[in-house]
Amino acid sequence: MSDRSLRGMRLGSQSMETEAGVEPAARQTVTYLCEDGEKVEVVFAMEAEVPAVWYTKTGKKAHRSDGAEEEAGKEKPQRTHWDMLLERRSVEELEVILKDRLNFLRASRGEKIDA
Repeated sequence: MSDRSLRGMRLGSQSMETEAGVEPAARQTVTYLCEDGEKVEVVFAMEAEVPAVWYTKTGKKAHRSDGAEEEAGKEKPQRTHWDMLLERRSVEELEVILKDRLNFLRASRGEKIDA
């Protein structure tokens, strides 16, 4: 049984590559402050776009200590199904379609249809 065992390396994710000659990416540490005085330090790459607001692990909102302002209005407002429907049809067209569908459903149930 011992002649079948693996020798030389353990099973798992081990690499034969070394760390020699590898330089990590340049980093910057950004400090955020909560309203209650909690200080949070986050490490970003130098090329990264650093947000003006960071949410802590407890969910509190923290602002950058250097006073960078939050960009407002960058995001588009979320469109609802109703908004997209109104882009395709007018309210008058929707009322006609609703009336037709209600008449169809009432006819399928055998109810009297109002004209």
